[in-house]
Amino acid sequence: MKLLEFLKGKKGAMGIGTLIIFIAMVLVAAVAAAVLINTSGFLQQKAMATGKESTEQVASGLMCIGVTGHYDGTNGIDRIAIYVTPNAGSAPIDLKEAKLFLTYDGESHTLTYNGTTTQTLGVSDIFGTSVGDWSNATAKGYVVGVIQDADGSLDDGVINKGDIAVLLVNVSQVFGKEIPTRAEVSGQYQPEFGAPAVIQFTTPAAYTNTIIELQ
Repeated sequence: MKLLEFLKGKKGAMGIGTLIIFIAMVLVAAVAAAVLINTSGFLQQKAMATGKESTEQVASGLMCIGVTGHYDGTNGIDRIAIYVTPNAGSAPIDLKEAKLFLTYDGESHTLTYNGTTTQTLGVSDIFGTSVGDWSNATAKGYVVGVIQDADGSLDDGVINKGDIAVLLVNVSQVFGKEIPTRAEVSGQYQPEFGAPAVIQFTTPAAYTNTIIELQ
């Protein structure tokens, strides 16, 4: 009789022990599940943020939509105007952080932002005397002119969807000489992030006009 009671008590103790172990396993599983859920949520948000950033990096950038030059009447082209606009789907780009790289006759130069002018708005001759800010286009810096800017963002040097800007560059100061006929000029306008605007042209065999379309 005592043996039977002992066995029953032992079984009861084993049952309680098994129950405790089971509860402990459930609690551990619950904690692990909570950790996994939190981790997966964090990773999902990080992946979404990274994906959005990567998409902006790929889509963002600038394109060159034209280059015109000014013939000084004697030696060659002394100034050029480079027209740029954002790529489709591009995020806003701060032109104050963009750099202009130009190469001609074995020389490469890097120009930085040297101010913005609205004197270029509605002007038929970008090289005319009405655009007085050409004086700020130096051997080391270019000036951003506003051609199209609905929200006024270019006033702060930021170009976004639908904007068109023109870079005023005094190449005679940059290279220390005018650019003659049949000369190759290359370069790019590199924003802080995104694709650069590519500049590539060869000057014509003869200069027959004061304003010359180069690209």
